[in-house]
Amino acid sequence: RARVHRVVLPAPLRGSRESLLRQNERIDSDNLERIQDDSQLERLKQANELVALPDDNTVRVTPSLPEDRRYCRPWTRDFLVDLGQRSFDLFKRGIQVTSAVRTVKVQRKLIRHNRNAAPEAGEMASPHLSGAAVDIAKKGLSRRQLAWLRTFLLQMQNAGVADVEEEFRQSVFHITVYREYVVARGEQAQGEPAQQDTAPAPRDQK
Repeated sequence: RARVHRVVLPAPLRGSRESLLRQNERIDSDNLERIQDDSQLERLKQANELVALPDDNTVRVTPSLPEDRRYCRPWTRDFLVDLGQRSFDLFKRGIQVTSAVRTVKVQRKLIRHNRNAAPEAGEMASPHLSGAAVDIAKKGLSRRQLAWLRTFLLQMQNAGVADVEEEFRQSVFHITVYREYVVARGEQAQGEPAQQDTAPAPRDQK
């Protein structure tokens, strides 16, 4: 008889107050401003401090995301490119971005409709205001892909290059990527082991 392989899902990467505080501290240490309005957003785009999200067969952008908010920090784009390619190589299915940069004005509007939305200012402000954060859809993922994604994102968090909060009302992974990812990416390019089609067991979160 054919052997049935059951996929055991790693624990969800639940968010916490400490995680959101850490994200804001790291954003401050990276000297990233919180984007107030459309004019500041446009200036950052013109200066290439914000770049367009990838949008191809490995990284798709949800059609409902407004064109002017399909931007992120360069290292966040690198992260998405790498994550999407890894996912596509393993599962023949990429990832979908549902949210990226936001302005304070947009965040205030979101708060009125979503009581779980982060504030637009202060030590608990939404990391999306910096352009370093994105949301990745969980909807449509197979159990195997979800297990791999949880494990991979936990490894990135343990490596200190990202912070992850798994949300359930919106069914997304919220991911804030830090400048250090550029260094980690270079090290991986120099000597990265072959990718496996199954995820290793995750380590304890720190």
